[in-house]
Amino acid sequence: MSKLIQRRRAAALLLLLAPLGAALAQPVRAWPARPLRIVVAYPPGGISDAVARALADKLSAQLGTPVVVENRAGAGGSIGMDAVAKAPADGYTLGFSSISPLALNPHLGKQAYDPARDIAPLASVMYSPVVLLATPAFAGKDFKDLLAAAKARPGGLRWSTSGLATVGHLVLEQVSHGANVEFTHVPYKGGGQQLTDALGGQVELVSANLSATLMQHIQSGKLRPLAVGAPARVEALPQVPTFAELGLAPANLTSLFGVFAPAKIPAELLQRLNAEINQALRAPDLRKKLLDAENVPTGGSAADFARQIAAESAGNARIVKAANIKAE
Repeated sequence: MSKLIQRRRAAALLLLLAPLGAALAQPVRAWPARPLRIVVAYPPGGISDAVARALADKLSAQLGTPVVVENRAGAGGSIGMDAVAKAPADGYTLGFSSISPLALNPHLGKQAYDPARDIAPLASVMYSPVVLLATPAFAGKDFKDLLAAAKARPGGLRWSTSGLATVGHLVLEQVSHGANVEFTHVPYKGGGQQLTDALGGQVELVSANLSATLMQHIQSGKLRPLAVGAPARVEALPQVPTFAELGLAPANLTSLFGVFAPAKIPAELLQRLNAEINQALRAPDLRKKLLDAENVPTGGSAADFARQIAAESAGNARIVKAANIKAE
C-alpha cells in the first residue's frame, strides 16, 4: 500500500472520529452547565459545615453557577463519602470531609466504597491541629511532667478523647507506644461532654482538635496545653511544642480536610476544580474564617493531597493493628 493511500485513509478516519471526539469533549468544555452539589460528611452547624458553605459560596462566584451544600453525616464520615463514590463522575457532585473516611475508617471495618478505586482527592482545604491539654486534675506544668507522672503511675492518668478510633485516640496510642507509658483511655461520644468533664477535672488529660472554644479555656487558664499535633508550632500557641519536637513524630497527627470527587472524573475537570479550590483558598475572607476557628488553610495539587492520604493511611494501619483499636 502506497504512503499516499495510507495518508488518505488516516485522514478519512480522523474525519469519522472527529464528531465522536467533539461529543466526548463537549461535557468538559460546557461544564458547569447546572448547579454543583457539595456533600458534607458532617452535621450542620459545626466548623466543617461552616467552612464547606463558605467554600461553596466562593466556588459559586468563581464558576457563575449555584453550589449547594448537602449534609450526609454518620459513620465517621463514611456515609457522606459513600454518596460521593456512587455519584456520576461528571464534576457536579463533590464531597467535603476529613481524610479519615479514606485513611482511617477502612482499617476499622469494611466500607461500602473502595478508597483507592472509588474516590478522587481534588485538593486539601485545611488542617485542624490536635492539642493535648492538662485539666485542673493534673498539676504538672509541661509534657516532661506528664511523662514522669505516667511512668510513676502506669494507667493512673485518665486521657479523654471524643471517641474510639478518632484522631485524638490515635495520638494517645502513639504517645503511649513511643514513650513506653500507659494511660487510661476515656472515650466520649463527641466533644461536648468531653469538654465539660475536662473542665470539671473528671480526667487529667484531653486531646481534641484546636478550636476557638478551646482557646478561650486555654487563655483563661482552665486548660493548659502540653503539646500539639501540627507540621509546625501553632501561631496561637507559639510556646507549645509539637509532638515531633518532643521526639514523638508518629504522634504528630492533625485532622486534614479536603474536597473529593467520584474516581472517574475526567482529568481536565479534576485539574479545573483543583485550580478553583486553590483560588478560593487564597481569598482573604475565607482564610480569615479558617484562621479564626484555629484551622490552617492548606491547598496544593491533587497529587500531593493523594500522597498525604496514602501516607496517613499506611501509618493508621500500623497504629490500629498494634493497638488493636476497634470502631464503636
